[in-house]
Amino acid sequence: MPNITEHIRYVGVNDHQVDLFEGQYVVPNGMSYNSYAILDDKIAVMDTVDIHFTHEWLDNVANALNGRKPDYLVVQHMEPDHAANIQNFVNTYPEVKIVATEKAFAMMSHFFDMDIESRKVVAENGGSLSLGSHTLNFVYAPMVHWPEVMVTYESSEKVLFSADGFGKFGALDVEEDWDDEARRYYIGIVGKYGPQVQSLLKAAAGLDISMICPLHGPVLKDNLGHYLEKYKIWSSY
Repeated sequence: MPNITEHIRYVGVNDHQVDLFEGQYVVPNGMSYNSYAILDDKIAVMDTVDIHFTHEWLDNVANALNGRKPDYLVVQHMEPDHAANIQNFVNTYPEVKIVATEKAFAMMSHFFDMDIESRKVVAENGGSLSLGSHTLNFVYAPMVHWPEVMVTYESSEKVLFSADGFGKFGALDVEEDWDDEARRYYIGIVGKYGPQVQSLLKAAAGLDISMICPLHGPVLKDNLGHYLEKYKIWSSY
């Protein structure tokens, strides 16, 4: 996938091995597990990927960083298809700091056998983290669709890293319409949390968003109003 912007690189992977996502959703065109690297005075990597793609993902990160070392790993969601490689990332980059909510850190302590306290940076709701010219702003999104979830708004380039929100079934190297597979994804993955999605949409309405980078599916940057309207409709069911 081409670079998202000059300073934001896509480092995720496509999965064509999976036939049932989460063991129940048919995905004939596979899945993407998205991860992003923001390159500035300091570097932040946004989320990890499924454990089956550890080496491919770490290679993608290394290629994007081009010899530099990451300063932060931002963990927005602790579901294994996004968080499974936290310890592998720390083993590869021992000086990295981990940015997440307190609830995410509580989960992390049960999932991994590593020193969390020495690299722990708690993302407060409404808090921010400067990378240089880029600033990460954190918005809690509990139960969209796990209790520890947050989304991240990068204010200089107006990019919303939306965790599992605005996601879609299907790998990124397959051409298909967004609406059908995004609707099926929404209903299966986050549909039971309509009120929480509506709360997140209200928070998003106060942001000047030019692009949405989800953890599954394509980056959304053209006709954003269409995607936001679809989510408003689906969350009202």
